[in-house]
Amino acid sequence: MDILGWIRKNKLAALLLLILAIIIGKSLLGNLRKVQPLSTNRESASMAISDSYNSGLSAKQYLAPGIGGATEVAPAPEVADRMVIQQSQVSLLVKNVPETTDKISDYAKNEGGYMVTSNVYNKEEAPTGNITIRIPAKNIRKALDFLATLSVRVVSENLSGEDVTDQYVDIEARLVTLNKTKLKFEEIMDKAVKVEDILNVQREIINIQSQIDSLKGQQQYLAKSSQMAKITVYLSTDELALPYAPSEAWRPAVIFKTAVRSLVGLGRSLASAAIWIGVFSIVWIPALLILYFLRKKFLH
Repeated sequence: MDILGWIRKNKLAALLLLILAIIIGKSLLGNLRKVQPLSTNRESASMAISDSYNSGLSAKQYLAPGIGGATEVAPAPEVADRMVIQQSQVSLLVKNVPETTDKISDYAKNEGGYMVTSNVYNKEEAPTGNITIRIPAKNIRKALDFLATLSVRVVSENLSGEDVTDQYVDIEARLVTLNKTKLKFEEIMDKAVKVEDILNVQREIINIQSQIDSLKGQQQYLAKSSQMAKITVYLSTDELALPYAPSEAWRPAVIFKTAVRSLVGLGRSLASAAIWIGVFSIVWIPALLILYFLRKKFLH
């Protein structure tokens, strides 16, 4: 009997099997999404890293809530000491990921900095991880040299800086204007007689003070960020698991290892499917039995 012929004669059974297949399929899809490649897990984890200073915003995005947003300001060449926010990203091939992250964290503390976040994944299979630290900006080159000594090889390294001097000067100018405005309102407050006038002036003073506090917070963020450079280090025992592709990407040993991991992931998914089928057998077995007896009764 061909499949189409069986479906025509057993429409209800076919419908139940289709519903069961959809339920099992959704379960398998959910499991497969969890079994992602190592690089995907690493990228998601690194995207999840948040800084206690930055909170996921760049310096320009962070500026000026309540005062029209960040705007492009004219350069301030008369400022001798420029404020530059430095950050670096480094990919290291290492022998021991957990041990190396501990050494990096200890180094940051000894240099007057601190560890922001630290993550280690797949400890038993192919360890990989990342760590973000803050250190005094003047020591960033020294820190990068130290990181190189912890690795088998530095796969990639980049260092970038953002000059925020103009934004800092712009905030300072806004603070001067707001403080003068607040002083004027305080003088009006001293002369106000009507309750309505007093409440209106008081509301304006509170609003201005809120803007002043916000701008001072932004100044503090820029000052601290320029003083403490941020370094994000990606670590792995497998060069291909790092964010940046190695110069020799085709390596049979690594490809074999990746294929084995994929096979293990597929085996886990198939085992999960078998468990789902077994659990739902209390639904589909009785349904098939009922359909079998009904079909036998009506056909005979």
